[in-house]
Amino acid sequence: MLRLILKGFSMGLADIVPGVSGGTVAFVTGIYDELVASISSVNIEFAKKILKFEIKSALTHINIKFLLPLFCGIIIAVVSMSRVMHYFMNNYTVLTWSLFFGLILASILFMMKQMDCLKNHKVILSMMTGAVIGNMVISLIPVTTPDSPAFLFGSGMIAICAMILPGISGSFLLLILGKYEFVTGALKNPFSLESINTIVIFSLGCLVGLLSFSKVLNYLLKAHRTILMSFLIGFMIASLKKIWPWKEVIESKIIRGKTYILKEINIYPSELSQEVIWAFFLALIGFILVFTIERVSKRN
Repeated sequence: MLRLILKGFSMGLADIVPGVSGGTVAFVTGIYDELVASISSVNIEFAKKILKFEIKSALTHINIKFLLPLFCGIIIAVVSMSRVMHYFMNNYTVLTWSLFFGLILASILFMMKQMDCLKNHKVILSMMTGAVIGNMVISLIPVTTPDSPAFLFGSGMIAICAMILPGISGSFLLLILGKYEFVTGALKNPFSLESINTIVIFSLGCLVGLLSFSKVLNYLLKAHRTILMSFLIGFMIASLKKIWPWKEVIESKIIRGKTYILKEINIYPSELSQEVIWAFFLALIGFILVFTIERVSKRN
């Protein structure tokens, strides 16, 4: 149970950062298939058991011993670490992105090794397709959108679908939808009336999206696992462009007192400074951490 809480905490921590996916953490730690299958088991049969007050049978049906500690870990991370991640993202931007770059790069290599991607032309084609579509998604420009309950509900549905897919960041989709700062702002002060309203509506959207999309994903994992996973690896490869630590802003726009980046390019560090050395060190730490977690999970 403690291991599941820690894995959930890691997933929640990853989901906070735009460009990083909690689904990637679930895959590397060896719980991805069980996660999708457990979520998709919340179905009509589960509802019938609840209505008949067969509570124990209903909880067993959805694998509550797995889901409860995992989601507890995710919630703890999201609520407790939002402010911390905001601090590091704003004050140590390059170092933070470097750590996650190492994590994602190692995750890609790990998944390619698992899927044996380079020996099947269909798998290679699927991976290339995922990379092209992923590049199109991350190239979208963050926009301002309404704060209406309906749009917030829809944003939750879309974001949660990405959060359970390796390589697709729900936080980044929230950024594109113009709701990242709005939602994380509510999480930083969760006990005000306005924040509670925002969190409840967004959470309901997440719940509906999670229950519906997980069934589709569970089917694809069972029927077309290799093609699906290679497609997601392509998404992860494309995400490296977004996570690259060194960037130069080409075009930005101030909307309601906030600066939105419209266009930026990746650059290489101009000199070997102390920050650059630390950045490469943290990227290496992230890289090693993935394979360490994988080895421990495999042994367990």
